[in-house]
Amino acid sequence: MRIVAVDPDSCVACRNCEYACAFRQSGDFDRRASHIRVNFYAEERACVPLTCMHCDDAWCLEVCPAAAISRDPETGAVQIDAARCAGCKMCLLACPFGNVHFDRTQGVSGKCDLCGGDPMCVRSCISGALRYIEADEAVDLRREVLDASLRRLLHLDKGEK
Repeated sequence: MRIVAVDPDSCVACRNCEYACAFRQSGDFDRRASHIRVNFYAEERACVPLTCMHCDDAWCLEVCPAAAISRDPETGAVQIDAARCAGCKMCLLACPFGNVHFDRTQGVSGKCDLCGGDPMCVRSCISGALRYIEADEAVDLRREVLDASLRRLLHLDKGEK
């Protein structure tokens, strides 16, 4: 299984990932249609793109009363069938990461579907902050990123305590 891995230190906040996703989802560049969001943390001077993790034990899939959420057998992506979605928003409540969104105009939930195995967000990322990699490889990458972030926050990289 492959996922979109994020390196927040490489993100330059260009939002190309949001625009590319929005265009794929809706045919225009309205970022509200995007299933990836770049969150800004001014105090830390950081920006972090966030999207679905396609969890092995996907809580959104488990709680859907309409059986509108399934896992694609080829890509492993947890995806929502808008035609089956009842608009109850249980999946929004269940996602611990807040990566399921609700489209008020259509009355259905939406989330990343990995673009069928060729994520547009990754293809459009100019800084290399997004990579489409094996999930096992992502665990090691996240540990490295977390370690570097913690060192920076705790000022260990400057020799301070």
